Formats: sequence, C-alpha cells, structure tokens
Amino acid sequence: MKKIFLTLALALASTVAVAQADRSKMPEAGPAPKINLQEAERFETPNGLTVLVVENHKLPRVSIQLNIDNPPILEGDKAGVSSLTGSLIGNGSRNIPKDDFNEEIDFMGATLNFGSQGAFGSSLTKYFPRLFELMADAAINPNFTQEEFDKEKDKLITGLKTQEKSASAIASRVQGALAYGKGHPYGEFITEETVNNVTLADVQRFYQNYFVPANAYLVVIGDTNKEEVQALVDKHFSRWLKASPPHFAFSKPSDAQYTQINFVDVPNAVQSEIRVQNLVDLKMKDPDYLPALVANRILGGGAEARLFLNLREDKGYTYGSYSSLGNDKWAPSRFQASASVRNAVTDSSVVEILKEVDRILTEPVSEKELEIAKAKYVGSFVLALEQPSTVARYALNTIQEDLPADFYSNYLERINAISVEDVQRVAQKYFKVDNARVVVAGKGSEVLENLEKVEFKGKTVPVFYFDKYATPAEKPDLGAAVPEGVSVQSVIDRYFEAIGGKEATEKISSLKLVYESSAMGATIKVEELRTADRLSQTTFMNDSPMMGVIAKGDELYMKQGGNKMPLPEGMKNDLQKSLGIFVEQAISANPEARVAGVETVEGKSAYRIDVPGEVVQASYFYDVETGLKIKEATVTSMNGQTQNQEVFIKEYQEVDGIKFPSLRMVPMGPQQVESKLLEAVINYEVKETDFN
Repeated sequence: MKKIFLTLALALASTVAVAQADRSKMPEAGPAPKINLQEAERFETPNGLTVLVVENHKLPRVSIQLNIDNPPILEGDKAGVSSLTGSLIGNGSRNIPKDDFNEEIDFMGATLNFGSQGAFGSSLTKYFPRLFELMADAAINPNFTQEEFDKEKDKLITGLKTQEKSASAIASRVQGALAYGKGHPYGEFITEETVNNVTLADVQRFYQNYFVPANAYLVVIGDTNKEEVQALVDKHFSRWLKASPPHFAFSKPSDAQYTQINFVDVPNAVQSEIRVQNLVDLKMKDPDYLPALVANRILGGGAEARLFLNLREDKGYTYGSYSSLGNDKWAPSRFQASASVRNAVTDSSVVEILKEVDRILTEPVSEKELEIAKAKYVGSFVLALEQPSTVARYALNTIQEDLPADFYSNYLERINAISVEDVQRVAQKYFKVDNARVVVAGKGSEVLENLEKVEFKGKTVPVFYFDKYATPAEKPDLGAAVPEGVSVQSVIDRYFEAIGGKEATEKISSLKLVYESSAMGATIKVEELRTADRLSQTTFMNDSPMMGVIAKGDELYMKQGGNKMPLPEGMKNDLQKSLGIFVEQAISANPEARVAGVETVEGKSAYRIDVPGEVVQASYFYDVETGLKIKEATVTSMNGQTQNQEVFIKEYQEVDGIKFPSLRMVPMGPQQVESKLLEAVINYEVKETDFN
C-alpha cells in the first residue's frame, strides 16, 4: 500500500511540475560544452624545425606533413619559379633515381607529394620509418636536372594555354592584380613569358632561399609516438642546414576610391564571371574573427545564405552565388562575393549582389539566420573533433597564427555569444559597397551595353576596361553590326547555295555521315543518320557501340547497350527543334533564331546565328565571304552543371554534288581532337532497325 501511495505522490508532483512549466517560451540554452582537446606533443630541433606529434592508434596508418610557413614571395619577371620548384622536388633525390624512388612508393601503397613550400606523405605503420626517410631525402637532397626541368616547364606552359580563353581563370587573375597591384606577391601572376624567363639555376636558388627550416613545421599523425618520431627526425632531418628565408617589405594595397565595374572582354565567354571584392585586414587572432565568419556565412556561406537564395532560388540567374572572407597574418586579405551568370542577366546580377552586401550593412540580420549560421559552425566544429588531423591542425594554427591558448577550447562558447549587433558591426567593418571593385569577365558584345547602365543607390556605376592581364584598355570593339538586309533566312539560303544549291539539297530524303577521330588511345567513330523527322546518332569506341541518341516522332531517348533512357524534357524539346536533313532547315524554321552579329572566327568574318533552347543554347557561324559554316558552339546547362563545346570546321568535301564538312576540330584543353569524314551517303536506304 505504501508503494501505491508513493507512486501516486510522484505522479502528482510530476503533473504539478508540468503544469507550472511555461511552454510559450523557448527554454534558455545551457552553457556551451567545454572542449577538451587532445594536445599535440611538441619539440624543436637545433636547425629551427618545429615538430608536432598527435598519437592515434585506432588504425595502423601514419601521415606526415611538412609545412614551411614563409612570408609572401614576390617572383616578379620569373613568376612560375615556385611552381616549377615544387614540381621538381620529389623527383627522386641525389641518392635515389626518380624511377626507383616512385617504384618504392608504389610498392608500399604509400602517398608522397611535394610542393615548393612543403610535402605530405601517408603510409601503413610498418612502412612509416621508410616513408619518413624518403620524404627527408627528397626534401633535403632534391635531384634538379635539366631534363626534368624542361619537361615541367612545358607542362606549365601547356596548362597556361588551356586557361587563355577561360573567363573564370581570367577573372581570378585580373581581380587579384587589381586588388593588390602586379608588384605584390598576391597580385602577380604567371604568364608564358615569365615561365620562359626561369632557368634551372633560378629553381635551385629559389629552393636554397625558401625551402629552409626556420619557419618549418613537421606534423606527424597516427600510429606512432613522440619517441619514435624524435629518433627519426634526429636521424634524417638533422642534415637540413639551419637558414632563414629572405624577407621583403611590400607596399600596402588600397581599395578602389569608389564603387566601379572593371570589365574584361572575353569574346568566347558563354557566362559572365562576377567578383565583387574589397580588401580586409583580418587575422585569426583578432576578436572580430569569429563574428566576421558568421556574418559571411549569413551573406553567402552556402545554399541557405542570402546571395544563394536571391540569385538562384528567387531570380534564377545562376546555379549558385557565394561569398568568402579571407584572413592573413602577412598582408591584407579580401572579402569577395561572386557568381557565374547567364549573359542576359549580368547587369541585374551585379545590382543584386551589391544590394545584398548593402542590406547586411544597413539591416540587422534575423535571429533565425543567426542561429542557423551558428549551428553550421558548431556542427562542423564538433564533427571535426573526431579526426586526429583536427588536433594537429589546431595545434599548428595556434603556433602559426599566434592564437590564445584557449582559442579552440572556448570556440563554442564564443560562437554562441555572437549577437545580431556583433554581426552588423563586423559586416560594416569588413564588407564594403562604397569602395567595392566589381570585376566582370564576359562577352562584351552581349553584356556591355546593359552593364554600362547599371545604377546603384541612385548613381550610375562607372565602367573601366582592362585586358585579360589587368592592363587598362580602351573600350572593346564589340564587332561589326549586322548589315542591313541580313537575316537568318538570307544567311541560311546562302549556306545552301554554297554547299550545292537549295534545289539540290531539298531533293535529299535521307543522309548518312560517319566521322572518325582518335582520343585517349582509342578510335572513336560517330555515325549519324538523318531524315526529315528522324535522327539516329551512335558513338563507337574501337568499333564497339558505346552510346546513341534516337529521335523518331515523340520517342526521344539515349541508348547504352540494350538500355533505353528517356531524355530530360528540356533536352527532348531542344532536339525536336533541330531535326531535319540539315540542321539549317530547322534553324530557318525556328522563330527564336536570330543573327547576333558579325564575329571573327580564326581570322574570318562570320555571321553568328544564335538558337536559344531550354537546355542547349546553340550558335552557328557562317563565313561572310563564302557562306559556308565554319564553327558550331553549344552550351548545355543541366542539373546545376554547364558544359561548353566548340567545333571548328576546316574543310569541305564534295559528294554527289553536295559539300560536307570533311574536317571537324574539337578543342579539348590544349589538344585538338580531329574528326575526319569517312563516309557520306545521300539518299541512304533507311531501315526501321536504324532507329531502334
């Protein structure tokens, strides 16, 4: 009976307690948990090398990271010397030939990579001592040879050539040069000319000056201990001669005097690259560091941030818009808001980005936005603590960035203490709209007219012009206007006359074309069959069918082996609008096709016809002099990805009185894939199986 009364009493007390709780108010958050980080063990060597060891015996693996924390290095007219140095270190050593060195790394199943300012290696525990020895040997005794230098130099120049027409690469290069100046380490850039200035002696000198232990940190993580690491360091790194790198002072860069657009014309660009930026003086040890990171996350730190929600979710201008906020102990860093947008909305996107930056300066953020941003940082911080590499990274940051000893143990507490007022205060300090530099790299003929009309806060934003190497330039020549009387139909009619006559082409009921090329060590053949309303295109690799596209009536699909995959609705609609014996027949029947202008294609003036689509935007270029098609270009946008392709038509071959492109060139990076016409059959005898 006593037990019954006791149970009833407890239940009644619980009911009273529940009744007294005020559920209209959110319960107050408890104190942030105290973080107890495992400490890295640390020791220093006589030559100045600092070593950090983080033990973790859960897995039989060890990783080694060598980090040389040098001040910024100005390479000047030999820009590229650091890149070449990094690519040459690790090609064996003076004690072990390159092939033997790499073969041993492969045998161990290990990883070992080098750069101009460090190295990284990872292996099973049993191979750790040998991997450590190989890293030290390659780092201290690099094998710089003229033969390897020449190879790496050619690779670097080839890489630069692949970026010559990249709007993204051009925008990144120009924005750095304009923010810092070309005479600053963060503003200079590599060109083919500066690479050609570099000699093997320059690489050796760079290594001797900057690959030194004074600012070097060796971080070892995993299934080992301090005693083992110390013995290995004493044995293999004691020969690394003590030295300090040269240090030079640089002038302090400054922001633009007023908000302005700095435009770079990239005639082949299919999207505009927009970068809104200003300089910031922010270090990790500053009290503003964490509030500033939270402010940036609210503005542009992810898919739930303001820039993304505005430019993608609301306006549909881009697949994503983001912002970033740098920190640097050596020199000013940058705040940047960016987006890659469709040409037609370039001007509107610039305005919307500036508006969002201005809004976070002038209006307090909401409590919900703040809580979401805090939760992101708290979550990522807690998850990161599960990784041994986190302990090492935090220990290294504490030393290199001169952080307070409790920086990470109090991290969550300081994140949770950030207020709405803190966010607005740091935003006003680090994000700027009155001195913003808006770098736009895009196709001037399509974006510049509207870009020059951009207004912000009631004022027209001035536009200044630069070339792709950040040198001031005149306003770009946007190409010749379309002559009076030139239309889509007139260009297409002239094309048909050039290839054999409109009357002759209209008599063709079916057409089979076969092109062959070589790529990646394989022979690739594309077989295309067209009728007025059907299409079959099959790609073969080494004579084996790999994939195909079929269009007949309302049935449009891709095929791979025996599998049929329906095309996405947008692509299906675009393909239906391109059917015909010749694509030009579909172009002339498309009311949305337009003559966009006259452009230069490999030295020839050409009429450009643009054909918009839901997924595929196509452009066709016809020689003004001959009427022949000399280039095709497509931009395919689907599932958040954009793919560009250009095809250059070099020659024509006559078959039964009709001329067909006999040579099609497709740029793939620095290479050109050449497709040759193998077969052209007019009025091919069509079988029903051809479209299955």
